Amino acid sequence: MFIPLNTSLVADDLHDQGSAWLDLIGRIKPGTPRASIEAEMRVELKQWLLSHWGDMKANARANFPDQTLYLSPGGAGITSMREQYEHWLQILMTVSGLVLLIVCANVANLMLVRGMERRRQTSLSIALGARTARVVRQPLIDGILLSLAGGAGGVGIAFAGTGLILRFTFPTLPGSGEIPISASPSFPVLLFAFGISMIVGVAFGIAPAWMATRVDPIEALRGASRSTARTGSFSRKTLVVVQAALSLVLLAASGLLTAALNRLETQDFGFDQARRIIAHMNPRLGGYRPAQLTPLFDRIHDAVAKVPGVELVALCNYSPLNGNNWGTTVWVDGQPPPGPKEDTSSSMDRTSAGYFEAVGNPILRGRGITEQDTADSRHVAVVNEAFARRFFGSRDPVGKHFGRLESQSSRLYEVVGVAKDARYLTFNLDKPVSPMIFLPGVQHDVPDNDPGSHYLQDIVIVTRPGVNLSVAQLTQAMASVDPNLPLIWIRPLSEQVANLFRQQRLIARLTSFFGILSLVLACIGMYGVTAYNAGSRVTEIGVRMALGASRRDAVAIILRGAFGLIVVGLILGLPLTFAAGRFLGNQLYGMNPYDPFVVLTAVAALGLSAFFASLIPALKASRVSPVEALRAE
Repeated sequence: MFIPLNTSLVADDLHDQGSAWLDLIGRIKPGTPRASIEAEMRVELKQWLLSHWGDMKANARANFPDQTLYLSPGGAGITSMREQYEHWLQILMTVSGLVLLIVCANVANLMLVRGMERRRQTSLSIALGARTARVVRQPLIDGILLSLAGGAGGVGIAFAGTGLILRFTFPTLPGSGEIPISASPSFPVLLFAFGISMIVGVAFGIAPAWMATRVDPIEALRGASRSTARTGSFSRKTLVVVQAALSLVLLAASGLLTAALNRLETQDFGFDQARRIIAHMNPRLGGYRPAQLTPLFDRIHDAVAKVPGVELVALCNYSPLNGNNWGTTVWVDGQPPPGPKEDTSSSMDRTSAGYFEAVGNPILRGRGITEQDTADSRHVAVVNEAFARRFFGSRDPVGKHFGRLESQSSRLYEVVGVAKDARYLTFNLDKPVSPMIFLPGVQHDVPDNDPGSHYLQDIVIVTRPGVNLSVAQLTQAMASVDPNLPLIWIRPLSEQVANLFRQQRLIARLTSFFGILSLVLACIGMYGVTAYNAGSRVTEIGVRMALGASRRDAVAIILRGAFGLIVVGLILGLPLTFAAGRFLGNQLYGMNPYDPFVVLTAVAALGLSAFFASLIPALKASRVSPVEALRAE
């Protein structure tokens, strides 16, 4: 059972309560109703609050009523992962369902054509006294067998594809172990696939079976081929229209997701990724205490800087987009302390001298953190543009002071520089950069409240142009400082940024694959219907050509009917496409869900593909000899 407590604002005040809750959870018996567990925890929390309310900070007391305590079953999976992947999985399920509908429409179309070709045989069977149930049984069984065979083959492909998707989603990083997630067959999954196959087989086998019984034995035995050929044409054309509409939706959705991914990956992150390497360590696991950190970081800097090919070295609490984030509440000098409901939060990072040069984050005004910022010098801070806009407006922040609410001081730091806005947080990527504070790692300004922020964990290494720095070189340099210092991983900054969009990239690729697959299936359906219609109009084309029509006229006749279906499909598909854009919602990261370029590209791709799919049978029909066509009649 997971018991998430949304009490980040009072986290420091609730540490002691953790052990009491563990004791309470240990006393819970299996099968205890969820409501009873929640009631006991609320009583426990209320008792603790009564005894500690006076010790809590004013802001914590004011915001505590907004906090939430909720339980979720452990069998439902990790809450954060479920929330992270839930919408993406809904998108994939929707896309898979649309592809399934297109496949079913294609199969139904082929079975309808097959039923039309067997109409004379069916008519003869009915004329000789065959029962309707016997006539219906054969096409229905054919549909079920086809669906089961396709389902069995699809299950194998699905599990092979799942293994590939897992490798994309959870890649093995250097120095880290594999995530033990298996794609082995699951009985519920197999049962689901079997059930879907049976439902599809029955649903799309009934229509051809029902149409097979609606024949006039006398008309069929007379050989009225023109009339029988037209039977069922509305159903076939309807299925092609449905395929075209759904294909347009998938093509537009894949285009939107691909464009959103490209927008994310090509945005201005505010820092330079070229020739930057990030080495992530953990001094806390190495047994280092806060007083030992400054000498350790100096030795690390000197050791790494001596590696051949290294141009710059700097350390920081966390590098851009590495998934970490420290925050604080800002109190600007000359203003009253922020109220309990006032949002004056800002992210915070501690760095060594030369960090901004190393990470390629330009300083727009003032200066960055340098060697002159020592443990005994005045406490300084570098802020980003978002911080300057939010807390100082149009005033120049350089030389101004601010503090942290928990320190009860508004003059704790002096702003010495303003850095360009850069992406550090891995969330809210569709929103503007949030305020950011950069503090010297050697200045222990509030050591009692946040000693953890002084444990700088990321080493930013800039290599010289054309130099390929090996992991072994960096590992050896770190071992020369302390062989027991845990070095977690080493990777290029560009890889760290790319890993942030791994999920979006995977979904965009899968959706694009399904979009292309739907386009191919729609073209197959269009080809099949056009070829069947052209074959049934051979006599008509022969007569027209005998009366002076050209091959171009014959091709135009066939293409006109095919493009009529595509136009209807586009008309029906456009509203669905706009609805799909709204469904994608936040996954487009601020991009217009009705982007005209993406929609027009999808329309052009579908129209062009349908043209070539229809052109082949049209050209084949135009080559018919008028004499042979009339002789066949």
